[in-house]
Amino acid sequence: MKFSGSRSLTVVSVAVAAVVLAACGKKEVVSTEVVVKIGHVGPVSGAIAHLGKDNENGARMAIEELNAAGLKIGDKTAKFELLAEDDAADPKQGTAAAQKLVDAKVNGVIGHLNSGTTIPASQLYNGAGIPQISPSATNPKYTRQGYAGAFRVVADDVHLGGTLGKYAVETLKGQNIAVIDDRTAYGQGVAEEFKKAVEATGGKIVGHEFTTDKASDFNAILTTLKAKKPDVVFFGGMDAVAGPMLRQMKSLGINAKFMGGDGICTAELAKLAGDAMKDESVICAEAGGVEGEQKVGMDKFRADFKAKFNADVQVYAPYVYDAVKVMATAMVNAGSADPAKYLPALKSITYKGVTGDIAFDEKGDIKNGALTLFTYKGGERSQIAVVR
Repeated sequence: MKFSGSRSLTVVSVAVAAVVLAACGKKEVVSTEVVVKIGHVGPVSGAIAHLGKDNENGARMAIEELNAAGLKIGDKTAKFELLAEDDAADPKQGTAAAQKLVDAKVNGVIGHLNSGTTIPASQLYNGAGIPQISPSATNPKYTRQGYAGAFRVVADDVHLGGTLGKYAVETLKGQNIAVIDDRTAYGQGVAEEFKKAVEATGGKIVGHEFTTDKASDFNAILTTLKAKKPDVVFFGGMDAVAGPMLRQMKSLGINAKFMGGDGICTAELAKLAGDAMKDESVICAEAGGVEGEQKVGMDKFRADFKAKFNADVQVYAPYVYDAVKVMATAMVNAGSADPAKYLPALKSITYKGVTGDIAFDEKGDIKNGALTLFTYKGGERSQIAVVR
């Protein structure tokens, strides 16, 4: 499938161009450097700015390493530049940020973080012929729009919500399972897949309530659910909402296990929930994961990240890091940073990253995507298992 849109991209800018006048006449000196613009978009303001900054730092780390390595694209040394934009996890701001990157004629985009911003932005990138790799958007719709340049390096909500739903019934032995979602593309999507899996596994959904990604008072919906005596409560949303929700569950005397997807599965959740989070009372899943020998690379990345930014990895910084490296590798393999020329190399790529082996299927989804189940002990994430 070809990209829509007829405008051709100005792919590279010449970093050094000069005409030298010698005694024997004019001599043109060919540039030895090519500038490659990589766009990144995430929420670096607002309630989940800690997650957006985590992603952006992953991109910055990759860009610095690529430049230090002196990669060649064709016969030119590549100089990578990061163009970082803030979408505040808002779809309208997300499309505005996407348009800025299109106007800047970037060679590729890594982002966005949220499904609700990634999906509308993808229409603009597709129209401009710019490949996009999302490091964290899990709504299935993103890669099912038929866009040739849409990719992701994590498993989608079908896998994420489905695995959690099955776990709630088979492992947690949930009898009365309640669901809350924040009505975003991500939260609603993962909640619906969770519900499907619960019912398919023989579980019982006793209620489904709704909030927003900006809410802070959940007493009404939690009181409604308390009357139904849930032993498991699943929340489709982000950690900034999940933390206060856990506090209010405690104050209402709701002692159910609390579950959620990758949006709540962060280092920050324990701080946001405070003393409302008992050991092993929260179960969540990250849409990725490594095991065995691959853990060595991930552990090194986390240590290097901490040393560089004086911050622990929240969730998806390593996936952003790998996505940047994957895009750059496709350019090297194709001998060009022209999106139309490196896209085939991106589609067929096989890359060993810190997050595992990366290759894409015909839709642009990662092949054999992993999930990592976590709980929390002593305020720290504790891995339960990696599943595929």
